Amino acid sequence: MSLFDLASQNLLSPMVLFFVLGLLAALARSDLSIPEAVAKLLALYLMMSIGFRGGAEVGHYGLSATLGATIAAGIGLSFATPVLAFWLLRLVSRLGTVDAAAVAAHYGSISAVTLVAVTGVLTQMGVPFEGYLIAVAAAMETPAILSALLLARRGGGGSTGQKTSDLVREIGLNGSVVMLLGAFAIGAITGARGMSMLKPFLVDPFAGFLCLFLLDMGLVAGRGLKPGLKHLSGGLVAFAIFMPLIGAGVAALLATAIGLSPGGMAVFMTLAASASYIAVPAALRLALPEANPAISLTLSLGVTFPFNLVLGIPLYVAAATWLTGR
Repeated sequence: MSLFDLASQNLLSPMVLFFVLGLLAALARSDLSIPEAVAKLLALYLMMSIGFRGGAEVGHYGLSATLGATIAAGIGLSFATPVLAFWLLRLVSRLGTVDAAAVAAHYGSISAVTLVAVTGVLTQMGVPFEGYLIAVAAAMETPAILSALLLARRGGGGSTGQKTSDLVREIGLNGSVVMLLGAFAIGAITGARGMSMLKPFLVDPFAGFLCLFLLDMGLVAGRGLKPGLKHLSGGLVAFAIFMPLIGAGVAALLATAIGLSPGGMAVFMTLAASASYIAVPAALRLALPEANPAISLTLSLGVTFPFNLVLGIPLYVAAATWLTGR
């Protein structure tokens, strides 16, 4: 399947179209909304489904050296990416040390929703991927934040006074991380038997719940886009588009060296290309309170997330297929 076919298929998928519907409804100031409690329930369901299915895969195939190598690569990539992002931001924008470090943290960490989207696309295409990448995703949440705090401190910016141990605890107990890892562990313990029991709940309705969740994300992105536009510049928009491509490129090299499957490489590339807008903002609110969250959220949720959803994921899938020759 060509890149154009993949992009067309993803662009016209129900998931992307529901995101666009939410985005347009918000820009048109419609009163369409998803109750906050329902949105949180949808997020928990998606994390539970992804985590459990990944754990069940590990339970079926067992632990391996490839798993350890992939987790190590993910942690290293998450810690190193903010350094490159910080340097690029200082080069193409006028952001101060604290704001540049805060944005860099978002691009070193991962977006669980983008992970959901790429697994949905691969499932729809019938392309298998290594289930333990769910554990890799969870491991990539925290290192980027610690790296960004070091950048802020070295630059003399801000009062980053929160203890590192407290920050690690804050991220480690984040609801999405707890659900991902907890469901992953339960899936690994129960294996095929657990998957057989929960398949009607965790697998069959997944696409429908994903559409509803992405509708809500479109509403959130649309409502935050207008007030955040004043912070954008040409350099920042270019960064929000090209930084994901750089991250995906580095991830592709690592995945090739590790020997991941085409689907696994596509997922790993997507993780490296995504930008957090849930866990990182919550952590930086405590660790870097002087950073302007509107800048980071506008870039990660308003620019990078739609880019990855519409064009990025098809590109990563096509690149993974081409690089692996399968």
